[in-house]
Amino acid sequence: MTVPWPSPPPPPPLSPAGVPLAEFTQRLLAYMIDMALLSAVGFVLFIPGFLVVFTQIEFPGPYDPQPDFDEVLTDYFVPVLLLEVGLFVAMVLLYYFYAVEYMHRTGQTLGKKAMKIRVVPLDPALRLTRGMAAKRYFVEYIGGMFVPLFSWVDGLWQLQDKPYQQTLHDKFARTVVVKVSP
Repeated sequence: MTVPWPSPPPPPPLSPAGVPLAEFTQRLLAYMIDMALLSAVGFVLFIPGFLVVFTQIEFPGPYDPQPDFDEVLTDYFVPVLLLEVGLFVAMVLLYYFYAVEYMHRTGQTLGKKAMKIRVVPLDPALRLTRGMAAKRYFVEYIGGMFVPLFSWVDGLWQLQDKPYQQTLHDKFARTVVVKVSP
């Protein structure tokens, strides 16, 4: 009885430049690292604003008359709403500078560096431009803010995409994510 030789594993998928593509888990962990860093910065930005707003608000005591609607609106609701809008704008700008300005220089964010992956153009003859990075940002982050479940569809798209394992934001920007050689 002969034992058949096991077939070798399939070759890793390659980018058009012949570089191995990043795996789903590498990309997911890089995203999680980036989001943890950005969330920590957002939290640090939020604390001073929160302290300023809530130390200026005078809350009624147990024996004070209940405030009327106009007083609640102007004294409580508007300052908190302005704090939230300011934080939202600050976070959108922070995400932009991190995901576009920081990444377009080397193709890496801190999470991508940690996972040893890089964003490169689909066309090997091109360099990653600010425009490509901005397209990725707008589809990934802005699309995810306004379209329900878009972030899930976008991130999981790479599992079925052939041959370059691109997410929707990669397709829109004409980029791929590759492993960085050691």
